[in-house]
Amino acid sequence: MRPHHRLRVWQDSMALARVVYAMTAKFPAEERFGLIAQMRRCAVSVPSNIAEGAARSSPKEFLQFLHVARGSLSELDTQLRLAHDLGFGDTSASIEDVESLFALLAGLIRSQNRSPRAAKPRPREAAAAADLAAAY
Repeated sequence: MRPHHRLRVWQDSMALARVVYAMTAKFPAEERFGLIAQMRRCAVSVPSNIAEGAARSSPKEFLQFLHVARGSLSELDTQLRLAHDLGFGDTSASIEDVESLFALLAGLIRSQNRSPRAAKPRPREAAAAADLAAAY
């Protein structure tokens, strides 16, 4: 198991990506290259950036990828709200999931910033960090 697999924020963002894929499958066909593609890209980007950052060797890089994940999550929030406004379905539960993920990411970013190394854990230390992050 990779270290990021134990991070609750990664697990929850994977679940949200699956929800976004299912939700957008019901959108109008003409949105296939528009909002559908954008939402799916953002939804996949969140756990992907968390995973990539966890695999990097530099603590600074881990934080950078966490911030990129947060940016993608912010984009997805906007797109979910737009989809709702356009009448493509009820996105309120997904928006609540996004808010929860923002809080989890903020907690993980804070914990990494407070670290004496301002760091992501090394692969062997990742399990301990995952336990800490699960509290967030």
